[in-house]
Amino acid sequence: EVQLVESGGGLVQPGGSLRLSCAASGFTSETYSMSWVRQAPGKGPECVSIIGSGGDSTEYADSVKDRFTISRDDAKNTLYLQMNSLKPDDTAVYYCAVFLSGWGTFPYWGQGTQVTVSS
Repeated sequence: EVQLVESGGGLVQPGGSLRLSCAASGFTSETYSMSWVRQAPGKGPECVSIIGSGGDSTEYADSVKDRFTISRDDAKNTLYLQMNSLKPDDTAVYYCAVFLSGWGTFPYWGQGTQVTVSS
């Protein structure tokens, strides 16, 4: 059974930082691209970052470029998202998801972790 478990969310002031983690199990995660997708209240999902298998390629949404960094440690089956210079607009539930690059789909998601940026 595929399981993705996010952690690291919380309340942070504008300009602050958080590091999200996603523990993967039940599949060979190192052979898949992985992603972080967020959903803010009243808005649709937004893919903020993707990392290829092996970690040699990364993509970012314009809204987070130069502030967020995606990485993976395949020895630990863990995906990370380092978020710096956080803004109130970054407030959302953040989900870790498997990304099938050939199909452009996200077949497996975690339960999400809440990130709130507020003073």
